[in-house]
Amino acid sequence: MNVNKDPDKLTLWQVISSVLAAAIGVQSHKNRERDFTKAKPGTYIAAGIVFTLIFIFTLVIIVRFVLSSTGG
Repeated sequence: MNVNKDPDKLTLWQVISSVLAAAIGVQSHKNRERDFTKAKPGTYIAAGIVFTLIFIFTLVIIVRFVLSSTGG
């Protein structure tokens, strides 16, 4: 079942997996080529900003939890 009606556009899952791969610095050559030929830069910029905000928020929650559990 292909939810993507336009074969030249990437699915949400493909964008998310590319952003996560970029976050840890691992990306296959095939996927990197796909990203540069089929996607718009704005898509990755928006996904990167969302990922960064979620990452920072998660770190803040973890640090607050650790500090509160140690009495700090």
